[in-house]
Order: sequence, then structure tokens, then C-alpha cells
Amino acid sequence: MTRIIVHPGYHKTGTTSLQSFLITNRATLTPCFDFYGKADFPAAGAHARRYASQRFPWTLWQFRRAFRRFLAPLGHDRNLVISRETFSGAMPGHRDVYGRMFESYGPAARPLANTIVAELRRKFGPEAEITFVYTTRDAEPWIASVHGHLLRSIKLTDDFAMFRQRLSPLRGPEQEAEAMRRHLDPLPVVSVPLETYSGRQFGAAEVILDLMQVPPDVRARLCPVQRANAGQKPELRAAFLELNRSKMDKKSLRETKKALLQAHGNRP
Repeated sequence: MTRIIVHPGYHKTGTTSLQSFLITNRATLTPCFDFYGKADFPAAGAHARRYASQRFPWTLWQFRRAFRRFLAPLGHDRNLVISRETFSGAMPGHRDVYGRMFESYGPAARPLANTIVAELRRKFGPEAEITFVYTTRDAEPWIASVHGHLLRSIKLTDDFAMFRQRLSPLRGPEQEAEAMRRHLDPLPVVSVPLETYSGRQFGAAEVILDLMQVPPDVRARLCPVQRANAGQKPELRAAFLELNRSKMDKKSLRETKKALLQAHGNRP
């Protein structure tokens, strides 16, 4: 029986570290499962993000087609771990095609999850064991991290107080995961709090290893998790906010932010 773990988010909950760990240890883990991340299904990831912005039947169909094409060459005798944040939609704080700011993952995450499950069943049959894993984080530090990410990645001109007020209905990742648990029932849904696993040798990936029953001798050969995609310091966020409020053109803004990141030792 094929065992499948779907990890569709959430953004800013240690997902990059988890994915980097699985990529680094891919060869060692091959006897237990195959890992597929962002680079393995660029079309499906892009269409999932597009669907969040344009929730129409045809954009969901485009995601379904891209995800089906990704699954097509996979064998039936392998366990799978699939990880991509956009499979829950777009990060809150971004805007849809009508200019409305996303305040929840749910409206996009539910149809995307339904499509993922349907395509996995179509490919691997009704007996496949599917588990959804959501990495989570306490709400307030998560919202602050989202704000910092948006200051860097788009031309957000809200300071944190304004951003927090504008997104006052915003739920934290744990609440989002609980809503998905109810939606996906009876499929198992596991939440993995960043605060619980960040100090452990394999981080949130420990849950993946446990669910996939990775034996001790394989774990002994794994490289420890390395923290990736850490948030920016307050002074860097303040600099991004000042830049976003300037009249700098889009290209210059992007290049200036990139230079700032590199000067502070952050990944652009």
C-alpha cells in the first residue's frame, strides 16, 4: 500500500528548513520514501498560486491538469512526501485579482486539497494512505513574520500596527490547520508547531520520519536540519518600509532590496 504525505504549508512556519532537510537527505531516505518539492512540480505550484488569486473553475482545472501531469510518471510501489506551500494558496497579505487582501487560506486551500486528494486517489487507488501535515506557528510571531516577508517581497507600505489592524480577522496557522482537519475528515491531518520542533535535531521533519517509519539505522546517517530563510532584523524591515514608501521604480526597488539583503547576510 502506498503511503503519501502531503505538506501544503503554511508559509513562514519553518517550511524552507523542512524542505531543505529532505532535499539534503534525499538519497539516504530513498529506501523509505521519495521526496518531491518546489523544483519537482513548478507548473502545479504556479497554478495553485494563480488559483488563490483567481478562484475560477478553469484556474482550478489548470492546477488539476498540472498536478496530474506531475503524478503521471510516478510508480505505484513508492511512498511519497509532497511539499509546497502554494498548495494551500497564497500567503495572507497578498492580494487577489480584484485587489482584495487575502485574510485566510481556507477559500483556496479547501478546493486545492480536494483536488490533490482526488488526483492521488485516481493515480494510486482508494487504498492509498494519505496524510496531510501542516507546519504551524503561534499566531502573533507568525503574523509579524508574514509582515516582514511582504515588506521584502512586495511594495507593502503598512507598518506592522497598520498591517495587523488591516488583517484583524487573520487566523493563525494552527487555527487554519484545525479548519482543514475538519474539512478533510476522515483523512488524518497532523499539525507540527514550529515552537515544539525548532530545537530538535531534525526539526519538523521528525514528524515526517515518524509517519514514514524511518528506522534508526537510516536516521543515524541523516544530516541535521539547518535553519533556512530566517526573518529580517528590525532595522532591515524599517529600511524596506522606507523604500516601499519611496517613489523608486519597480526595478530599482527590487535591486536595492536585494543589495540590502546581501549586505546583511540574508538570502535575496
